[in-house]
Amino acid sequence: MHTEFLMGNAAIARGAIAAGLNVISGYPGTPSTEVLETTAKVNDGSIYVEWSVNEKAALEVGAGAAYSGARCMVTMKQVGLNVASDPLMSLAYIGVKGGMVIMVADDPGPISSQTEQDTRTFAAFSKLPCFDPSSVQEAYDMIQEAFEYSEKYHTPVLFRPTTRVCHGYASINVKDDSECRKNRPEGFVRDPMKWVIFPRLSFKAHGDIEKRNTELSKVFSESGLNTVSGGEGRKGIATHGISYTYTREALKALDTDAPLFKVGTPFPFPEEAAKAFLEPLDEVLCVEELDPVIERGLVYVCGKYGLKTKIYGKQTGHIPAAGENTCSSVKRAAAEFLGIELPADTKAEDVPPLPVRPPVLCAGCPHRASFFAVKQAMKGVKSVFCGDIGCYTLGNAMPLDMVDTCLCMGAGVNITQGIGRISPDTKCFAFVGDSTFFASAITGAVNAVYNQADMVLVVLDNSTTAMTGHQPHPGTGRTMMGQVVDKVNIEQVLRGIGVKTVETVDPLKLEEAVSTVKRVAEEKGVKAIIFKSPCAVLIKPDKPAVIDSEKCINCKKCINSLGCPGLVIKDGRVSVEESLCTGCGLCAQVCPVNAIGGGKNAE
Repeated sequence: MHTEFLMGNAAIARGAIAAGLNVISGYPGTPSTEVLETTAKVNDGSIYVEWSVNEKAALEVGAGAAYSGARCMVTMKQVGLNVASDPLMSLAYIGVKGGMVIMVADDPGPISSQTEQDTRTFAAFSKLPCFDPSSVQEAYDMIQEAFEYSEKYHTPVLFRPTTRVCHGYASINVKDDSECRKNRPEGFVRDPMKWVIFPRLSFKAHGDIEKRNTELSKVFSESGLNTVSGGEGRKGIATHGISYTYTREALKALDTDAPLFKVGTPFPFPEEAAKAFLEPLDEVLCVEELDPVIERGLVYVCGKYGLKTKIYGKQTGHIPAAGENTCSSVKRAAAEFLGIELPADTKAEDVPPLPVRPPVLCAGCPHRASFFAVKQAMKGVKSVFCGDIGCYTLGNAMPLDMVDTCLCMGAGVNITQGIGRISPDTKCFAFVGDSTFFASAITGAVNAVYNQADMVLVVLDNSTTAMTGHQPHPGTGRTMMGQVVDKVNIEQVLRGIGVKTVETVDPLKLEEAVSTVKRVAEEKGVKAIIFKSPCAVLIKPDKPAVIDSEKCINCKKCINSLGCPGLVIKDGRVSVEESLCTGCGLCAQVCPVNAIGGGKNAE
């Protein structure tokens, strides 16, 4: 063993490798992304690494590997589990041969997600074992145990870190290479009675799953995954994940102790361990994030075994129903529960609130130009603009104000069709990024063509998966194994499914972009515009724009129309922030008096 300073996601990747990982597949999504990227970075060539087109594809690739005896991991964030849920629910019945861990990173807050959904609840729904690490070290250790349980019980298992574990750093103990397991898969062995799902097989499997989970509840209770520590008072605290760390810090700050139950396997719930924890106690406070999983579990155990212990938590209003816990919030809740007076200097928040910094499209982002071109072209025309998940969701911010709907990945294409059926007098646009197009919008485009929709599909092609850290996708011509492959051409895909009008234009050429939108929008049926321009972060910037102070009338149209962070007000005048400006030239094309020079598209 040796010590390394690692991010939680890196620790998870290293732990999986130490467990004998053979295959890892996934789809990028904060806070999960670095697990697969770390694996690719340290891969000696023995592990197959893949960014799949979406989470469903990733899970099915992993299933095939696990059928063949490989140890595999599939990575995603909590909303990605929704995409993967179709194969997941059936795979829970079919089972696996090799160890299969589905790493689903939850995002309390939410910090960078549409929802706060709790994978612990999904575990109970899918009847799959769930592991919930509380620290970087535990994440490293626990994922190795997760592989062992998966392989022993022939079931996929869910591994559920949260943002503060995923992105936290710590010095941890890591196995030397000689201590790491090497797994040699047997390969796929034909057995239709095992691998082909039929109602009769499912009926039997369901019974086996219930029996297995009952056994696992007992096994988990006796394992070191669920622990009781602390003092011998009549009031105890049950917690999990990063909240366990907060609780320990809170008790230390309050200079007190209390019986502390850490739930590392929320499903199957460790009933016997919970019963042993509850029996000597009068009251228990459940400190958890998102769903009241532990609280419900303890209430159930009290009812089942006739215990009189009172359980408090989210359902009783003692813990907030939504959002993240913090050291401060846990300290306040623990102090109130334990009847301890908080010191005067800790009654308020430990730190002042941070200034509000709303997210914004980067300076030079081609999406800003794309939205502005459509906005200009549709000025005075009744229109609706359906957005999607990606950097371009920020097109909803003022002054662009160009995203009317955003639900989930790929949904905008179909939502546009629904709006168009009810409002046929409206010009309907659906904006989708190139990565999201491949992930989940292709089927929506097929649906539009098949059902004769009247809409404009706008593909914002910046040649990367920008929002999650510039991962490759089928349109980039690169894979995570370092291969250079043929790019999947979006225009050819659209023409192949029957879209007859497909135009490609550089959005930073504003006049051409506006005229293209006007022309295409007048046609009937399904039309597509591909705004193709690379992500500003990935290219070498041109010289920054320059404002001619003698020509500038300080009308601020450039700022008020575009909202680019590269344009600022200094001493009451419009100025260019040279450290941010990429020289894209869009502001020069907007200026009514030609006061802005520089940039590749400026006159």
